[in-house]
Amino acid sequence: MALDAVESDFRHWPAGKGLTARFFPYRLVFHRPVGTSRGQMPERRVFFIELTDAHGVVGRGECAPLPGLSLDDRPDLVTRLSYLCQQFNACEWAAWRESLDYYPSLRFGFEMALLDIKGGGGGQWYDTPFTRGEKTQRINGLIWMGTADEMYGQVRNRISEGYRCIKCKIGALDFAQELTLLHEIRTEWPSRQLEIRLDANGAFVKEDVMQKLEKLAVIEPHSIEQPVRAGQTALMAEVCRLSPIPVALDEELIALTDDDQAMEVLQICQPAYLILKPSLLGGFSDASRWIERAAAVEAGWWVTSALESNVGLAAISGWTSTLNNPLPQGLGTGKLYNNNIQSPLYVQRGELNWDIDTPWDWDACCDNL
Repeated sequence: MALDAVESDFRHWPAGKGLTARFFPYRLVFHRPVGTSRGQMPERRVFFIELTDAHGVVGRGECAPLPGLSLDDRPDLVTRLSYLCQQFNACEWAAWRESLDYYPSLRFGFEMALLDIKGGGGGQWYDTPFTRGEKTQRINGLIWMGTADEMYGQVRNRISEGYRCIKCKIGALDFAQELTLLHEIRTEWPSRQLEIRLDANGAFVKEDVMQKLEKLAVIEPHSIEQPVRAGQTALMAEVCRLSPIPVALDEELIALTDDDQAMEVLQICQPAYLILKPSLLGGFSDASRWIERAAAVEAGWWVTSALESNVGLAAISGWTSTLNNPLPQGLGTGKLYNNNIQSPLYVQRGELNWDIDTPWDWDACCDNL
């Protein structure tokens, strides 16, 4: 995959005199608690970074650490973000860059804000046919964990909304119930009509993973993300080799911050796909390196948001639109919140759109904790 439109590592950019940095915490409230195999979330906290240049141009970024998953889901996160802004404002560039190590969501936020400044501000992180409202992006419809009836209702809603690819999170219900539900879905919508992606979030264990994958294969899923918990390289390699369903690595990538270690794991596991979440991997520069690694082991990939607000989601979708990946992307989570930021993004018939006539509500990006 050509990466001509992808920026070089933003940490090598000179930040430039005249830029000042500040940040605001923001509490996003879900319409209803969302569930994964790691539990329920009623709300989540993000941070908006604002960089302002000498002419008053503002670039914005979002730091969106995901509780229980991000490397920088740490008690010192706010202290580190405050310190980073102080270093930035004091033009202490070497210390600022070093302070970003091990804080992927903060790298993502600052990279976003610098890209926005570079593009003239106003939420135009990338100038592409998508962000100009000329093209759309295919996305999958997300089916959150719930009761069997709730999940079936979600599927019906996604189909009626025009989705032809859905992603079902599994691993929270009794497995027999989940299997029955998936069989019912497949009976009503055969594989030629509906692509089903599965996401186990590491819920299966060594003793039963292959048995469960064999049973799930009957419904003809496109792929399964992270069938076993991350960090078990030998087990994951065996699963990737023997699974009747193509395996995608997701959480597995987050802790692999060393390039040699990352390539070693990919070469051992030989996954079919990688799931790229820029805010968990350290931004677009770091995610781009994962695309290069995927090519080296002949793995496919697609991009997924990680429950960011519309601000982070828009930047991710803009970057994704530079990559020309024909697969449905995981970029449709913007409607999950009661208090998301008004943006140009909207979904129609299973495709993400950018309405150039809808303004951003930047005034909403302030402290609401």
